[in-house]
Order: sequence, then C-alpha cells, then structure tokens
Amino acid sequence: QVRLEESGGGSVHTAGSLRLSCAASGYDYNDYCMYWFRQTPGKERERVAVLYTDGGGSPWYSDSVKDRFTISREDASHTLYLQMNDLRPEDTAMYYCAAGGKTTCTGSYCCALLYEPSYWGQGTQVTVSS
Repeated sequence: QVRLEESGGGSVHTAGSLRLSCAASGYDYNDYCMYWFRQTPGKERERVAVLYTDGGGSPWYSDSVKDRFTISREDASHTLYLQMNDLRPEDTAMYYCAAGGKTTCTGSYCCALLYEPSYWGQGTQVTVSS
C-alpha cells in the first residue's frame, strides 16, 4: 500500500523560504508521477508542481510559483521535496503531496496535464505573513 507523509510546513514572513518533504513508501516500481498541490478554504485545489520520477525532462510548475518553487526527489530515500523561496502571503495554504499509480507517461508535463493522483498525504500547513 502506498503511503505519503509530508513534513516541513510552518509560518514565515514575506520573502522567506520553506522546504516541504514527502516520504513515499509502498511502491514496487520506479516510474510514477508525483505532485504538490495546495488548497485554501473556499478555493479549488491548485496543482503547484509535478515531477515524473523516472527522469523525464523538466518538472512542471504552475505560473503562480514558477521561478520561486523547485520540486525535486531523492531516489535513495523515495522522498519528494518542494523548496519554496520568496514566499508571499498568497502562498498561504495547506500543501498536499500526491502520487499516481502505474502510468504511460514518460514526463512531468504528461503527468500534470493528463493524469490525476491516486494517493494523497495528510497535508502540511504553510502560512506566510506580511
């Protein structure tokens, strides 16, 4: 059974940085899509960053975080990261790690645009104050 466990949320001031982590377990294959989403009350969930784990070119980012956030993965520990720099109050949200099942995708853009996650973490809160 796939499990995802996030950590690293917290409170920072504008222009600060945080790094979120997501430990993945239960996979018996190496090629799958991994995602970071965020959601604030009353708003739709937003796809923030996407990474295809088996190489697959550049990650995908939403326009709202491009050039500020970086998604990466450490293969040995099966841990997904989201490095968030230059944080703004509008980045305040619950951040969720998510992952897909078996896929025919071979890149992050395919994962972002054609697939939805099958597994979700419990979420970690990020609060940015001015």
